[in-house]
Amino acid sequence: MDQLTIDRIGLRETTDRVAAAFRRLKGIREGLASGDAGGIAFEEWDWEVGVGLYGFLRRALATGDRAAIAQLTDWYAWQIGRGLPPRQINSTAPMLPLALLVEHVDRPDFRALIEDWADWLVRSLPKTEDGGFQHVVKERLNEGELWDDTLFMAVLFLARAGRLLGRRDWIDEAVYQFLVHARYLSDPVTGLWYHGWTFNGRHNFARAFWGRGNAWITVAIPELLDLVPEIEAKDRRFLTNLLHSQVRTLKALQRRDGLFHTLLDDPASPVEASATAGIAYGILRAVRAGILPEEDRAAALSAFGAVLAEIDETGVVGKVSDGTAMGHDLDFYRRIPNLPTPYGQALAMLLLIEMLGSREDER
Repeated sequence: MDQLTIDRIGLRETTDRVAAAFRRLKGIREGLASGDAGGIAFEEWDWEVGVGLYGFLRRALATGDRAAIAQLTDWYAWQIGRGLPPRQINSTAPMLPLALLVEHVDRPDFRALIEDWADWLVRSLPKTEDGGFQHVVKERLNEGELWDDTLFMAVLFLARAGRLLGRRDWIDEAVYQFLVHARYLSDPVTGLWYHGWTFNGRHNFARAFWGRGNAWITVAIPELLDLVPEIEAKDRRFLTNLLHSQVRTLKALQRRDGLFHTLLDDPASPVEASATAGIAYGILRAVRAGILPEEDRAAALSAFGAVLAEIDETGVVGKVSDGTAMGHDLDFYRRIPNLPTPYGQALAMLLLIEMLGSREDER
C-alpha cells in the first residue's frame, strides 16, 4: 500500500490536493467568476454540491482551516441572499453542512433557515405509505418512492437540526425514517440495500445493489450515531446490526485490488471509486466508534489504497460515476459514465480525514 497510509504529512498534502480540486470544479453546469462567494465556485444548490460541501467542511473543522470556514460562510450567505431553489430531497443536502457550520459562526439567519427547513421536511414534504420521506427531486415527484439516497441527503440533516435546536421529535422522526427505509430497502438475505422501492406496484425496481447507494448507507448509519449520540439504545442496536449485516457482504464482494463495482454483486459492471471511498470511510468511522469490530478495518484500508491510486496529481478523483437516477434494469447502472464530481471529491476527503485522524490518534 502507498506510503501515504502511514505518513501524516503525505495524508495532509493529499487531502489538500483533493480539496483544491473540489474548489476548482465549477458546479454542475456553469460556475461563478473567480473570487465570488468567498472563493467557492458552485452556483447550483443541490445534492452534488451539498455532499461536496459536507466533505469540505469536515476537512476544514478537522484541520482548523478558518479561511475555508469563512469561505463556506460567505457561500451560504450569498446563496440565501440570492434566493434558494424549491425544497425537495436533493436540495436539502446543503443543509447538513450548514447545520454543522452554524455551531462555529454567529449567524441567526442560518439558524432560522435550519429551523424552517427541518419543519418543512416533517410537515410538508410528501410522504409515502408508512410515512416515509418520498424521494422528491427537482425533475419529478417520484410518487410513492423510497430511495436509499434520502437518508444521507435529508434525514441526517433533520437529526442534526433536532439536536441543534433541542427538538426531540425531529430526532425521533429521523430515526423512524432510517427504520422505514430499512424495512423496504434492506435485503434480509445479503444485508445489502436496494437502490429504491415503489409502493406503486410494490417492488424494488431493478433490484439493484447499487454501489454508491450502499455507500450512502455505510456512511449514514455511523454518521447518524455520531451526529446524535442520544439515540435510544434499542434503535442504536438495530441500526448497528443493519450495518454489521451489510459490511459482512461488502467484504465478501470487494475486489482483490480494494475497489467495489457499480453493481456490487456484478463483477462485469464498472469499478467505482466514490462508492469505494464511502464504504471505506463508513467502516473506519464505525470501527473507531466501536460499532464495527477491529477486524473490519483491513477491508477499509484495502479500499483506501485503491482510492489513493485513483487520485491524480491535480487532486481529482477518477472512476467516479455520474449522478444516478432510479434504474429499471441493471444495464442502466452499467452505462453510467465517469466524470469528476463534487461528491466524488467529498467522499475521498471524508476518507482521507478519517485516516488522518487515525494517524493523529497513534501519535
